[in-house]
Amino acid sequence: MTSPSPIKGLVALLRLPYWLMTGGLSLLTAFAILKDPLSMSIQTALLIFFSMALIASAGFALNDYFDRESDAVIKPKRPIPSGALSLKQVVAVSGTLFAVGLGLTYWLPPLSFVILLIDSIVLLLYSYLVKRKSGFIANIIVGILTGTAFLYGQASISGTITLISLTLYPIAFGTIGGNVLRDVLSVAGDSKVGYPTLPQKIGNYKAAKVGAIFFLLTGLLAPLPSLPFFNDHFTVYYLPLILIWSILLIYSAVRLITSGSTIQNVRKYERMVSMSMMLLPLALIVEAISGWLILI
Repeated sequence: MTSPSPIKGLVALLRLPYWLMTGGLSLLTAFAILKDPLSMSIQTALLIFFSMALIASAGFALNDYFDRESDAVIKPKRPIPSGALSLKQVVAVSGTLFAVGLGLTYWLPPLSFVILLIDSIVLLLYSYLVKRKSGFIANIIVGILTGTAFLYGQASISGTITLISLTLYPIAFGTIGGNVLRDVLSVAGDSKVGYPTLPQKIGNYKAAKVGAIFFLLTGLLAPLPSLPFFNDHFTVYYLPLILIWSILLIYSAVRLITSGSTIQNVRKYERMVSMSMMLLPLALIVEAISGWLILI
């Protein structure tokens, strides 16, 4: 029997696909605010992307460290229980990623460092304490952390936070709803290791409704950045794709609320929302090149 590969273990530890949701979302937000991606230097773009992405990976590694006992039961192929990486190696990787991620903000406005430092502290508290005490509060914290990607995107190019990123922040509510529904789908495994998730406290039926409410809020608030009531807002180019996404979110929420919250329904609408999330980065890309579209 071959030993688990440390390289594969490291890749699994980093959760590379989530770099698109963290560093990628921050960078797209910055591009969308600038309206001209070519006006940003390659160095700044790389700093924004990798500083946020590395902090996220540091948090994932930290989570694996504190979840090592439960992962041995329900996720035995994770790097620690599989033997691909030792506890000391995971701690070293996490500490290095935190240090490098924060260090990269040296070349960005000071507010960038503050945001990532707060994120780092919250990630530590989340993994060490919150996740073991309340699954629902943990879901909310994940949503809060997701929303900081928008704030970081603006802070990293302007050194400030205004309505343009604050109105993007409620989009993170969808992350909360998605996590609640995933807890419904994984309730059997979570109960084995004692995770106090919302479905275990109030049942799958009511938990699915709670997740639906967060989808509904996201669908209603996602177009907010384009509303002309603010001096600082996106153009109409942001709206078409976001409105389609909003309709899908609202539809999924209504179906979860009005139809039976069976496992099949939860899986169906969780998958629909997850797949439709691609419309968000696409809308930000269209907004990012809106300055060019206006000139056509």
